[in-house]
Amino acid sequence: MSVSSIAPDVIGKLREGLVAFQKDPEAKDMLGSRDEVLARFQPTFDKSHLPGLTEDEFRSFLLFENNRHWSGLHRQSTRICEDMPKLRSVLIELVDESLPLKDRLNDAESEIKGMGKAIITAILTVAYPDRYGVWNRQSEATMTHLGIFPSFERGESFGSRYIKVNGILATIREDLGVDFWTLDGLWWHLTKDSPGTDGEPEGGPDEGQSSEGGVADGPTFGLERHLHEFMRDNWDQLDLAKEWAIYSEPGDEEAGYEYVCGVGRIDLLAHHKSQPRWLVIELKRNQTSDQTVGQVLRYVGWIRRHKAAADEKVEGLIVAHQADDPIRYALSAVPEITLKLYEVSFRLKEPSD
Repeated sequence: MSVSSIAPDVIGKLREGLVAFQKDPEAKDMLGSRDEVLARFQPTFDKSHLPGLTEDEFRSFLLFENNRHWSGLHRQSTRICEDMPKLRSVLIELVDESLPLKDRLNDAESEIKGMGKAIITAILTVAYPDRYGVWNRQSEATMTHLGIFPSFERGESFGSRYIKVNGILATIREDLGVDFWTLDGLWWHLTKDSPGTDGEPEGGPDEGQSSEGGVADGPTFGLERHLHEFMRDNWDQLDLAKEWAIYSEPGDEEAGYEYVCGVGRIDLLAHHKSQPRWLVIELKRNQTSDQTVGQVLRYVGWIRRHKAAADEKVEGLIVAHQADDPIRYALSAVPEITLKLYEVSFRLKEPSD
């Protein structure tokens, strides 16, 4: 995907989205906070300040209540801040414009565990708001949906990948006449209500109905909406972790979480630790069994065509609270897709003395 090949109709769709975004009440705080956030955190990531950067200063940037733009960055804060002298050194290099961008990005991604593309590029956007855009799940999802996300060579470095992504972001920013801060907000607006994003079921019945038309179990449905987050955060404690690892890419250790592909967003994508095998993991939420099986087959087919090597096998795993006859019969005809059930235990107890 070259920068010059962005079609006029794509820019037209983005212009329409921008108009709607600017009218969105939720966007007012996001857009209005730009100057305040930059005034607070640009000095934090100034090269002259970074030798004395404190852990509290860095952690505060990762909180949505402070950066007003990016949620979830704080999840890796403990890992990132384990070695503050090393973090300071890496950040000094990251914002040094006299050094090649590719080298700065590759060093930041490889030297500091947990500081992936979403954090690294957010820092660059704050430090240089007219030069660098944010590459995260939302921007990637929207660009993929629009057919403008770049292709990468197998094994291509994070720095090289970002240069391609940022070139497209810069072209879009110029065509729309906005800054990178506003463009990043536009990605959020375009994905916030999309099917298959942020844990919302694709094509399922309305909330409050069960997968087969009955009354849904409210607590169970609520848990299912966040189950893939729990699985990601506790992956090492799951039996799956003995053989499978969440798929990772340069710049993103957890790329397999809500993995964006050309036909939707996979809950979890894993790769076998020792064998040439992929695993598409999907939760059966408030959907019919047919919808769930069809969704997994769609993802398996996409991974097989676009990600897996010729000698690699692609399998599917459906995680559900219960198994009904429709899903059992459906899976009996599709041996590459299996089913696992989860249990949730909740009890009340007296406080200890």
